[in-house]
Parts: sequence; C-alpha cells; structure tokens
Amino acid sequence: MKQSFFESRHQAQWQAFATQLTQLEKGNAKRADFTDFPHQYRQLCQHLALAQERGYSSYLVDPLQQLALRGHQQLYRHRSQLGANVLSFLLADFPRLVRAQWPFVLAASLLFFGSLIGIALLVYLYPDLIYSIVSPQQVAEMQSMYDPDASRLGRAAERASSEDWMMFGYYVMHNIGIAFQTFAAGLLFGLGSVFFLFFNGLIIGAVAGHLTQIGYGQTFWSFVIGHGAFELSAIALAGAAGLQLGWALIAPGQLTRGESLRLAARKSVQMICGVMVFLLIAAFIEAYWSSTNAVAPWIKYLVGTTLWLLMAAYLLLAGRNRHAPE
Repeated sequence: MKQSFFESRHQAQWQAFATQLTQLEKGNAKRADFTDFPHQYRQLCQHLALAQERGYSSYLVDPLQQLALRGHQQLYRHRSQLGANVLSFLLADFPRLVRAQWPFVLAASLLFFGSLIGIALLVYLYPDLIYSIVSPQQVAEMQSMYDPDASRLGRAAERASSEDWMMFGYYVMHNIGIAFQTFAAGLLFGLGSVFFLFFNGLIIGAVAGHLTQIGYGQTFWSFVIGHGAFELSAIALAGAAGLQLGWALIAPGQLTRGESLRLAARKSVQMICGVMVFLLIAAFIEAYWSSTNAVAPWIKYLVGTTLWLLMAAYLLLAGRNRHAPE
C-alpha cells in the first residue's frame, strides 16, 4: 500500500486520537471519554508498526511515534489512577459510606445480629426448639460436621490444596448469593431484606446455640470466629443496602419513586462493592484458615477476636482524616 493512500485512509483517526490525547493531558476529558482510549491506542500502535515495516517516510513515522509515546504515558497514568481510586475507596470511602448510612446499617444489624443472638440463647436454654427452625436432617449434618471426635480423627489428614481452592470458590458463590439475595430483596419496599436478615440470623443462631448446647461449641466457634468477622458483617451491610432501596420507595420525598430509587441505588451499589470484597476475604479465610486442624483452637480464637476488633476499627475510624464531613 502506498504511503499516500495509507495516510489518507487513517488520517482522520489519528487526528481524533491526537485531539483526545490533548484533552487527557490537559485534564479536560471526562471519564466516559477515556473508555475507548485503550482501543484507539492499540490501533495507533498497529499503524505505527505497519508504517515502520513498510519503510514509510520519517515524516509519517516520527509523528506516529510521538503520538504512541504520549498515548502510552496517558494510558498507564490513568490505569495507575484507577488503582489508586480503588484503594482509596477501600481504605476511606467505603467505611465513610457505611457511617453515612448508619440508620440503615443499625436497623440491618439489629435485625440480623439480634435474631442470631436471641435465637441462639433460646435454643441453648430450650434444646428442642432447634427442630422448629432447622430440619432434623440438617441438624444431623451439622452435628456430623462439627463432631469433636470426627475433628480429632481428621487432624492427621489435612485437605489438599486443590480442595481448598474448590472450597474457596464454593464459599465465594454461596456467600455472594446470600448477600445479593438480601440486597436485591430490598426492592420489595424493604420487606424482602427484612425477611432475609431475620431468616439468616435465625438459622445461624439456631445452629450455633444447638452445637454449643450439645458440647460441640469449641469445634464450631473455633471454625467460624475467623471468617465470621467479614462474612457476617457483609450480610448485615448487604441488608442495609437493601433497606436503603426499600426506604427510597417508601419515602421518596419530593422526588418520584423512580428518581428516589435511582439516587439510592448509587450508594447502595457502592455498598455492595465493599460487601463483595468482604466476602472474598471471608471465603479465603474460611477455605485456608478456618478449616485447618493444624492450629490450636485458642490461636483461632485469638486471631478471630483480633479480626473482629480490626473490622470494628475499620468501619468506625477509617477515612476520618478526610476533610469532607461525615
């Protein structure tokens, strides 16, 4: 292909790329304008490679090289900014969002942890109550899973790393399913989130109370205390995000319900992004730490208590050095 034809064919594309590049360098481009930039940059690099391979004039190759160099600098500068934005969200913006939505977080926590602790105490005091909440088959499965004798027998046979990886994937899918269900059900004017928060609290609390009452407490609590800090907090926060959606429909104020829901969804989706990170961490701990039999229970209690304290400190204190009001 002749150089003149090659130039006329792609000149408009190069000019458009140069214009967008100038806007990015000046900081005038919106984030939406940047979405197609990596694709345009790759096309420019292909054109540069073709021009060099075909021996085109330096009057064409040199400007393309300059554009490619400037594009490379902008591309990786924006990618590093994206990583910094994600880190900023996790370290500061997410805990600030949780505190800003404290009425919903408080309501969800009372529903979830209140039902969990309440039913655990009732089942512990009245053992037969467990069969009104959990089926006998599920009770038998839980007892088999946390039987101290079975646990001692299994200490010599740790799970293979491939099985840990499979369990990690299972925990991720299972926990995300519960969290998303609790969140999305908030669209039923918040009633769905209320139901799933209360229901999950009942199930978890009933199992905890029953296993403690029959003497399996050490096996159970040493297993759940580590990942529970992230997993249980995530369920409560997912419920809080769902309650926010429901409240936007119940009390839209001066807005239409659609507009109110759209505004609430922005914050709720941000909350769910943080919840997903919590659940990934919980799944990793559950697969690789909670399930191990090589660690003494008192060490698991110590680590688990530390994780709960760190979680509380993170949600209550992280991001407070920012100047924006809480």
